[in-house]
Amino acid sequence: MDNDRKNIDFIDEPADYREEKKFSAKSLIDGSVLTRNGVVNQVPFIIFLTFLAILYIANRYHAERVVRETVKIQREVEELRFESITTASGLMYISKQSEVTRMVQEKKLGLEELVEPPSKIVIENEKEP
Repeated sequence: MDNDRKNIDFIDEPADYREEKKFSAKSLIDGSVLTRNGVVNQVPFIIFLTFLAILYIANRYHAERVVRETVKIQREVEELRFESITTASGLMYISKQSEVTRMVQEKKLGLEELVEPPSKIVIENEKEP
């Protein structure tokens, strides 16, 4: 009896419903595949997948921009390091005693270099009575 009921239900179904179950190239081309209940029920999931794809693309662009900025900053740091080394080297050169003497003589300030080593001055404290 159940078999008869199933057959009757199938017979009572509309003709378009039976046709919707078939998948063919014609239904894909004319777009009727998109109007089926199964596809319509999946629209939120398709929208979610589209959102994830957009998020993935945006994340990739952001990552590439961060990498470009990182490379740019690394080059700038390297240039600043070279400049620092050059400046330190120049400072060490002009602070040598011979260079200081040469620069003072060029400016004619009347200063002379000591030829005797410096001596220590000792002051003895007077004893109080």
